[in-house]
Amino acid sequence: MPGKALIFSAPSGSGKTTIVHHLLAHNSDLGFSISASTRDRRGRSEENGKDYYFLTPDEFKKKIDNGEFIEWEEVYAGNYYGTLKSEIQRIWNEGRNVIFDVDVKGGINLKKYFGPRALSVFVSVPSLEVLEQRLHDRGTESPDSLSRRIFKARFEMSFQDQFDKILVNEDLATSLQEAQRLYDAFKLT
Repeated sequence: MPGKALIFSAPSGSGKTTIVHHLLAHNSDLGFSISASTRDRRGRSEENGKDYYFLTPDEFKKKIDNGEFIEWEEVYAGNYYGTLKSEIQRIWNEGRNVIFDVDVKGGINLKKYFGPRALSVFVSVPSLEVLEQRLHDRGTESPDSLSRRIFKARFEMSFQDQFDKILVNEDLATSLQEAQRLYDAFKLT
């Protein structure tokens, strides 16, 4: 039944984006909620309107003032992220359920907003050492940003009990199967 929300949150580097992309590729009844952000694009691969709605800080603040966000947050200093109400309505108007790939605070706020219409999943990692290695292997982090992300991850992991389900991503193939199982069961509720 369309009109539900599937929320995936996790520390950066946990594998949540890989899991979300897998679910999107295998479930035509899911539509991806594109977040708005003021951060710079990462390389040439990110596209406006596909990966994020890239906004200037002034554009973002104007949308806040106009009440256009379900939730928003300054995730890193000067970098705002948020979920536009119009984005959710777009997906539901297409007759699909919405899937989110958001930070932990955003996931908690979305669950509060949608209530029982949402399933919130926290993607965890076996250890902070594993997370640090994954972030390092991505090759997108400076030593400074890597340190900040690990510090933030430690903090974010303290909120995992506020999610409906915790999915420990130790083995990706197993995690993908579990994520599909969770979605299949949620659709039936």
